Amino acid sequence: MHRVTIEEAKTHLHELMDEIQRGEEVVILCDNVPAARLVPATRAGFGSYQGQIVMAEDFDAPLDDFAGYTP
Repeated sequence: MHRVTIEEAKTHLHELMDEIQRGEEVVILCDNVPAARLVPATRAGFGSYQGQIVMAEDFDAPLDDFAGYTP
């Protein structure tokens, strides 16, 4: 994990991006306190969440909160 100040991050953003693309993390410090963490972005491809999201059986059932508003 590489720690840099805001000024260093502004000056060396291109080099920091190279580090991030290699899988490294970069922490940006503000007044010597961690303020942000840069990590590689992940891109979810089509079908990457298959089997992880489940629809409830009663998804289309009327909600109790709206009982007075429905015929």
